[in-house]
Amino acid sequence: MQPGSVADTLALLEAGEYVADTALATTIFLALSMQRPLFLEGEPGTGKTEIAKVLAAGLGRRLVRLQCYDGLDLAGAAYEWDHARQLMAIRIAEAAGATERTALSSDIYAREFLQSRPLLSAIDPDQPPAVLLIDELDRADEPFEAFLLEVLADFQLTIPEYGTIRAATPPVVVLTSNRTREVHDAIRRRCLYHWVDYPDAKRERLILARKAPGVAEKLSAEIVAFVQRLRGQDLFKLPGVAETIDWASALNHLNQHELAPAAVDETLGVLLKYQDDIAKIKGAEAARLIGEARAAAA
Repeated sequence: MQPGSVADTLALLEAGEYVADTALATTIFLALSMQRPLFLEGEPGTGKTEIAKVLAAGLGRRLVRLQCYDGLDLAGAAYEWDHARQLMAIRIAEAAGATERTALSSDIYAREFLQSRPLLSAIDPDQPPAVLLIDELDRADEPFEAFLLEVLADFQLTIPEYGTIRAATPPVVVLTSNRTREVHDAIRRRCLYHWVDYPDAKRERLILARKAPGVAEKLSAEIVAFVQRLRGQDLFKLPGVAETIDWASALNHLNQHELAPAAVDETLGVLLKYQDDIAKIKGAEAARLIGEARAAAA
C-alpha cells in the first residue's frame, strides 16, 4: 500500500530496517505520490540501492533490476527478438505454403517472439506492478541514457517492428549514480533528485543496531566514532555504511569487545579497499584514531 504521508514513508522504510532522515523520506514520498522517477546520487556504500529493495518489499511489488555497465545496449536493457524462433516460424510458414512477405513479417514480429529485458519487464502490462531499479547509471555509456527517456517520461517503450507497450500501472523507478561521471540533464529533468550522503554518527549507530544487532553497544559506538573520523582523512576511497556494517560483523566474529590496535590493523582490509589507504592508516594513525574514537564513544 502506498504511503499517504512523509511519516508513513518513514514508517515504511523503518519496517524494512532502513534508517532514513526526513529529507530523504520526503523526496521518496513525493516521487511515489507524483509518479516521478527518483534519482539517487552519492558515494558508493551509502545505501542507495537498498532503498529500491526496501520500497519493493514495503509496497508489495516485484523488484526489476537493471545493473548498468560499460557497453550496455538496448538488447541488454530493454528487449531482444528471439531470432532462432523467428527463423523457425518462417520455415514452418513456408512449408505450409505461406508466400506473402507481408504476412510472414507480421507473424514473426508477434509478442511471443519478444524477449523481455529489465526495462520492458518493468512496464509489461501483463506483469504485476514493479519497482524498477536502474543501478549505477554512471557506469553506462552516455548514449545509453537516450534509451531511458521514453520510459522515464511516459512509462512506455516503442518497438519499431511491434508498436508501443505501455505500463498498466506505472512502475516506481529508482535510478542510482556513484557520480563517476555526470548524468545528462535530460535524465535529471525527468526525476526527483536526492543526494544520499554518509550518515552522521547518531544515524550510523542506529543502522548498526539494525544490521549488526549482535555487536556490543560499546564496540558499536567506538566503530562508528572511528569510521566517522576515518571519513575525514585524505583517502582514495572512503568507507561507506556497507563497510561499517561488514567491519562491525568482522570484529564481532573475532570476539572483540572494544577497538584494539592489533585487531584494527589486521581487519582494515574489511573497511578499506585500496592498499595505499590501508598503508596510510595502519599503525600509528590507526592508534591515534582509536584513542579519539574511544574518547568520543565514552
